[in-house]
Amino acid sequence: MSEPTALSLIPPIVVLVFAIWLRRPILALLIGAVTGLLLVDPAEVLNSFADISLKVMGDETIGWLILVCGSFGALIALLVRTGGALAFGRNAMRFAKGPRSSLLMTFILGIVIFIDDYLNALTVGETMKRVTDRFKISREMLAYIVDSTAAPVCVIVPLSTWAVFFGGLLVDNGVAAKGEGIHVYMQAIPYMLYAWLAVLMVLLVAMGIVPAIGPMRKAERAAKAGKPAKAQGDRDEVLTSDEYALQAIEKEFQHADQQGKLHNFLVPMLLLVAFTVYFDIDVWKGLLATLVITVPYYALQRLMPLAEMMDQMIDGFKSMLPAIGTVIAAFVFKDVCDQLMLPQYVINVLSPYMTAQMLPALVFAAMAILAFATGSSWGIFAVTIPIVMPLAKSVDADIPLVIGALLSASSFGSQACFYSDSTVLAAQGSGCNLVSHAVTQLPYALIAAIIAFCGFIIIA
Repeated sequence: MSEPTALSLIPPIVVLVFAIWLRRPILALLIGAVTGLLLVDPAEVLNSFADISLKVMGDETIGWLILVCGSFGALIALLVRTGGALAFGRNAMRFAKGPRSSLLMTFILGIVIFIDDYLNALTVGETMKRVTDRFKISREMLAYIVDSTAAPVCVIVPLSTWAVFFGGLLVDNGVAAKGEGIHVYMQAIPYMLYAWLAVLMVLLVAMGIVPAIGPMRKAERAAKAGKPAKAQGDRDEVLTSDEYALQAIEKEFQHADQQGKLHNFLVPMLLLVAFTVYFDIDVWKGLLATLVITVPYYALQRLMPLAEMMDQMIDGFKSMLPAIGTVIAAFVFKDVCDQLMLPQYVINVLSPYMTAQMLPALVFAAMAILAFATGSSWGIFAVTIPIVMPLAKSVDADIPLVIGALLSASSFGSQACFYSDSTVLAAQGSGCNLVSHAVTQLPYALIAAIIAFCGFIIIA
């Protein structure tokens, strides 16, 4: 296509319809990608799909993501198998006296692990799911708490991978001088309204001030009845009745009492956070260093033979394949949307209405739609910042406010889109079905987004 048209909206609509209908995110994304390629050039669909797939698999970001997610799976498998994760759950029970306090613990843990949304989503979910299971809290609620303290928290903390990435984008596009990217980013933090509202909303939900609504209420009722939805291939037993659930969980905690030691959980987790910070907030290097120390640390305690440890790590890596596959399919789909010039079409439609007063709100709305439609909370902004920022300067808009609107939209897309990397990993870490997680948390995300949109209008 030489000019952006409304046809570019068809693939995202196809993906959403098929995802809800089939509840198979990877298949829905692939169908959406093929639909888009048919619009680009029907005669070259096979060649185009092959070329895009190879391009995506050769992308450095995808390689990094595969290694990070797979290694997370390997580390989590070790934590579970050695009883470390169960020992943490046993100790957490001393502080979690009921459903509300267990959710507040999850919220606090999500705030503390602010360095990276991947680190947050996988660590907090895996850490807390046995505790929340004990109090019959749905995995959907757990995944919502985890997801809402992943990207939104990372956005408003300047010491995170998000700040590093977007600070670099601001420098590359001339918005900030060299070496001033993080400083300009920090000026926009007060205006990242969606991120602030999402964190506030999840705190109110955890405290019980905001009740479970819509699909979340149904999920909570099912969990209370002892029939919670579980992710396919979840390590835990399926809870079919209250009695069976309590027996299974007590059995796990007895195992932790006998074999699992709290230090076997805390030491790897603290090392992971420390190494990630040490290596300039690079989670992959942090994971490598952590595994290099954790494996000998467990071996010296004779927790299991080295061969068994390697088998557990491989099984953990394989457990992450559904999440990895979803994100890879999302990258393929985003590339197709870029060929259809979806970002340019949305911005062109809204450009006539972009005055200095309306620009932040419209930028938030447009970017939120794009991030939701493409599942790309980072990549979409590398494409649109060169378009949006010159427009902001031309109408003399408040630059930190516009940056805040962009980052707000990014965190909304990361949280609300069911095939975004953060959402996929939050569901994976929490042991929750991906589509169920997306559907149950969407009402809360939309409420925060609507309030944020109104807030941008009022502030401007």
